[in-house]
Amino acid sequence: MGDPRHPVPARERGRIAPAKFAHCVIRTKQFDSVVTWYKTVLEAEPIFENPMVCFMTYDEEHHRIAVANIPTLVDRPDNAVGLDHMAFTYDGLDDLLRTYCRLRDTGITPSTCIHHGPTLSLYYLDPDRNQVELQIDAFDETREMMEWIAGGQFASNPIGVLFDVEDLVKRWESGEPVEQLKKPLTGPFPGPDAFAPH
Repeated sequence: MGDPRHPVPARERGRIAPAKFAHCVIRTKQFDSVVTWYKTVLEAEPIFENPMVCFMTYDEEHHRIAVANIPTLVDRPDNAVGLDHMAFTYDGLDDLLRTYCRLRDTGITPSTCIHHGPTLSLYYLDPDRNQVELQIDAFDETREMMEWIAGGQFASNPIGVLFDVEDLVKRWESGEPVEQLKKPLTGPFPGPDAFAPH
């Protein structure tokens, strides 16, 4: 067994693994609202769109999100099993907080803000209450993050610490160093339902 602080990619272990994670497909009966939400939140552009389906991307991939219009669907209860959330990583804190401010000014705000330790994360709910995490890595190097995890703090609180994003924005706008702003927080375990849809 390898050192968990230095995970070896599957291909380097002689395994055949995917080259990348390609896309997510979302089923909805609120087609227009859901499509507009993902276009807005992810700054995505459609590569194909008709009344049945929309394929969109925000980067060089041909599509990252597809939304399928299925008017006969029924609502899923919050306590159902299934995928918990999709996560999208930004290059740095500046991009994440600029995105937060842009979305806030359109009325889209996070349902939960958690500093997990390895990541600083804003959780949003789309019109169907699917969770979307916008995040940054709190460490510049994977090695640093794995060493922090091995130090034991993550084991005592693997969920993280809730934080006030508006306070973080004020500190950022005042010029506080980014390294300080993204530093892992200490605090109480918020419970397993901390980032369940609510």
